Amino acid sequence: MPVSTPPTDHTAPMPTIVVVGHGMVGQRFLEALADRGLTATAGTARVVVLCEEPRAAYDRVQLTSYFTGRTPDELSLAEPDFMDRHGFELRLGDPAESVDRETRTVTARSGETFAYDTLVLATGSYPFVPPVPGKDAAGCFVYRTIEDLLAIEEYAGTATTGAVVGGGLLGLEAAGALKGLGLDTHVVEFAPRLMPVQVDEGGGAALLRTIESMGLTVHTGVGTQEVTAGEDGAVTGMALSDGSSLATDLVVFSAGVRPRDQLARDCGLAVGPRGGIIVDEECRTSDPAVFAIGECALAADGRVYGLVAPGYEMAQTAAEVITGGAAAFTGADLSTKLKLLGVDVASFGDAHGTAEDCLDVVYADSRTGVYKKLVIGRDGTLLGGVLVGDAEQYGTLRPMTGTVLPVAPEQLVLPAGAGGPVTLGPSALPDDAVICSCHNVTKGSICEHTTLPEVKKCTKAGTGCGSCVKVIGQLLPQSQDKGLCGCFSHTRSELYEIVRTLGITSYAELLDSHGREAARGGDGCEICKPTVGSIIASLAPTLGASGYVLDGEQAALQDTNDHFLANLQRNGSYSIVPRIPGGEITPEKLIVIGEVARDFGLYTKITGGQRIDMFGARVDQLPLIWTRLVDAGFESGHAYGKSLRTVKSCVGRTWCRYGVQDSVRMAIDLELRYRGLRSPHKLKSAVSGCARECAEARGKDFGIIATAGGWNLYVGGNGGAEPRHADLLAQDLSDAELVRLIDRFLMFYIRTADRLERTSTWLDRIEGGLDHVRDVVVHDSLGLCEELERMMADHVAGYRDEWAETINDPERLRRFVTFVNAPDAPDPSVQFVPERDQVKPDLEILAGPVLAVRTLEGTSSR
Repeated sequence: MPVSTPPTDHTAPMPTIVVVGHGMVGQRFLEALADRGLTATAGTARVVVLCEEPRAAYDRVQLTSYFTGRTPDELSLAEPDFMDRHGFELRLGDPAESVDRETRTVTARSGETFAYDTLVLATGSYPFVPPVPGKDAAGCFVYRTIEDLLAIEEYAGTATTGAVVGGGLLGLEAAGALKGLGLDTHVVEFAPRLMPVQVDEGGGAALLRTIESMGLTVHTGVGTQEVTAGEDGAVTGMALSDGSSLATDLVVFSAGVRPRDQLARDCGLAVGPRGGIIVDEECRTSDPAVFAIGECALAADGRVYGLVAPGYEMAQTAAEVITGGAAAFTGADLSTKLKLLGVDVASFGDAHGTAEDCLDVVYADSRTGVYKKLVIGRDGTLLGGVLVGDAEQYGTLRPMTGTVLPVAPEQLVLPAGAGGPVTLGPSALPDDAVICSCHNVTKGSICEHTTLPEVKKCTKAGTGCGSCVKVIGQLLPQSQDKGLCGCFSHTRSELYEIVRTLGITSYAELLDSHGREAARGGDGCEICKPTVGSIIASLAPTLGASGYVLDGEQAALQDTNDHFLANLQRNGSYSIVPRIPGGEITPEKLIVIGEVARDFGLYTKITGGQRIDMFGARVDQLPLIWTRLVDAGFESGHAYGKSLRTVKSCVGRTWCRYGVQDSVRMAIDLELRYRGLRSPHKLKSAVSGCARECAEARGKDFGIIATAGGWNLYVGGNGGAEPRHADLLAQDLSDAELVRLIDRFLMFYIRTADRLERTSTWLDRIEGGLDHVRDVVVHDSLGLCEELERMMADHVAGYRDEWAETINDPERLRRFVTFVNAPDAPDPSVQFVPERDQVKPDLEILAGPVLAVRTLEGTSSR
C-alpha cells in the first residue's frame, strides 16, 4: 500500500495523531494541522492517516463532473507533494478495523497497529440503501465514491434505462449522470416533491417542470417496494408502492446517508440514538483523547451535518483544540447553492418558514421555471429563502440573513420591468457577514486582500463550491482607469464596438477620433497597435476591409510573429507550422513535410496540438518553404497569431470501441470553420468521442465531448500556467446546434474580452460569469445571436490563407529578408549544431565567447 514516510531523525519523541478517514474533511483537518505547524517535518507530531479508499482525498462535491470529462486525478484535493512536504503518513486502502481505547491503539486492516496520543475519527457517512427485496441484484449501485462511478459507467454500457431511488441533491446529480450516459432516466422520490429538505412545495414544482422538460421521468410520492431481477440475477425492473412497475436495467440508490459510527460503537464511544458519534463543542467525544469530525459526528447542537462546509469548520475546531488553542463548533449554516441538471437551486436560512409570524414573499413563473421565495420576519428581517431557476442574488442574500433588508423584499424577487430586480452590492454587507460558507470567511477577511488568487490562497474563500466567487470579485479593489493604455481611455471591448459601429478600418483614424487627447496625432504604443490591428482583422469581413494582416497600415500594427507570419525562436530563426485539421493527415502529406524538413535542415517535433512543427528556418527561407507546402495542399496553422490554433481529436467511433460520435469529422469541420479567426488571445479546442475524454477537451477554450444524445459543449478551459477546467455550456446538442452555439460563443468572446484575455479569465471576470454567457449565447437574452451568427458567417465566407496570398504576390514577398540593404545575405548569427540526429540552435554563438577569469591566486578558470 502507498505510504508517505516522514523524517525520523528527531531526537525528542513526538506525540502521535492518528486520523481515521481521508475524505474532504480529513484532508481539511490535515491542512489545518499544517497551518498550525503540527507536522513531522516541523518535529512537533507524527501524523498517521488510515484511508479506506485506494486514492487520496478528492472533491466529492464535484463527483458528477467525472461524467463530463474530469479525471479522478483532477478531482484530487491534495497537492501532489502535500503529504511528503509535511511528513504525513498516508496509508491508502488500509482502513482502521478496531480501536483499543485502554492501550490507545488502532489496528488497521493490514494488521499493523498504531499507538496514538490523539485519535481523530473522520469516517464520514455511508449511503442508505432501503431494505427492499432485490437490492443486491446485479445492476444495483450506490453513488458515493469514484469507484462507484466507474462501476456505473461500465455497467451502463449495456443498459438502456436507469432509475435513481431518491430525488435529493445527490439523487438528481446521479440522474444527470445516467442521462449523460445515454440512458432513459427515471427518478423515484418517496416525498411529495424533489429536494424536500432544501426547497418548499413551490420550489419543488418549478424544479419538477424544468427537469421533466429535459426528458427525465419523475415519480414523486411513491417508494420502491422491490427490485426485480431476471434469471441471470440482473435487474429488470422495480415495483413501486402505488402498485405500478418500472422497467429498468440499472438502479442507483441515493436515498440519503447515515453516519459511519460503527468503529466508535465497537470501542464504546457514546453515539446518538439515531446514529452519530456524540461530540462536545470542541469536537471531543466521550473519550477526551478521541475527536470526531464531519458526517460521522453528532454535533453539540444535536445535529449530524451532511454538508462539507460544517465538516470543514469542525476540522478547524479540532485542529485548534489539539494544538492548544480555544475553539468551539456550535452549529453551522445549512445554506446550499448548486446547479442540478443545469438548473440553479439555492436555499438559505429558514427556507421553509418555520419561524413564528414569518411572511413569505414569492415570485413564480412556470413558463421560465423560475421560483423565488424570501422568508421575512414581522420586523423586516430576512430569515431565509428558496431560489430555483435564477439564483443570481444568492451570494448577496445569504450573508444578509438575520438583518433587515435595505429595500422592499419584493424588489429582490421581481424580474426587470415588473418593479425589479434591485441588485444589492457588497457594500450593503457588514464586515462580519460570511461570504464563503464553505470555509467560513467573512467580508472583512476578504477585504484585506487585493486579488482573487490572493484571496483563494490566503483564506481558501472561493475554492469550495465556488458560489461566492462573484461577490468576492465585487469586494476587491477596482481600478478607476479602465482604459486599454495611455493612448486610449476605452477598453478593448469598447474599441471593438466603436470600430464595428462606425466602420473604422484605420488605426490612425481610430486614434485621432477616439484616443486620449494627448495621444491623438501620435504613433500609438506597443499595447494598442496590435490590439487594434487584431480588432480590425477580426471585423474585416463585416467591414468590407482587407483581412490580410500585412496590407498597408496593418503591417505596422503587427507583433513580430505576425510580421513574418511565423513564430520567432530564440536564435532568430523561425518555425513553420502547417495546419493539420483534427490531427488527420495522409501519408503523402507526411512525406512532403519530411522532405521539406530534410531539404531545409529543419528540426521537427510532433506537438501536443496534433501538428508537426518545423524549427530553424531563416526569414528568407520562409516563402520557399511555404511555396512547397501550399503546393501540397497545406495552409497556415496560425501558430504565430492570436487566433485559432488547433482542434484536437481522438479517433472517435470510427475506430475506437468506446466512441459514440465521429469526433475526427467534427474536429476537422470546426477547425476549417474557425481557422484564421483573429481574437483577443489564442484559441484552442478539442473534440472527444466519448466521456473518457482522450482529446482533453475540458482543458480547451471550447471543448466538445460526445454523448449518446449528441455533443456536450464546454467553454473557458485552459491548460496553461493557471489551468482551469472548462464549464458545461450546453449538452446533448445536434451538429447544427453545436456549431451555432460555438459561433455565438466565439463572437461574443471576441466582442467583449480584454486585451490578451483567455476565455478562462474572461469567463471568470465578465459580469454574471458562465450564467450570463449562457443567457446571451443560448437563450439570446440580449438579442445579439442573429448578429453574432452573421458575423461568423462573414468570417467563414471571407477566409483566405495568408501564406497562399503571400507567395503569389511579389510585393508582399519583399519583406522576407534579413537585411534590407543586402537581401540575399543570410543572418550569420543563425547557426545550428547537431543533436539526436537533428539540429538545435548554436547557443555559444548567441552567448558569445567564454572569457577566461583570473582568480586572486593568479590562476585562470573558465
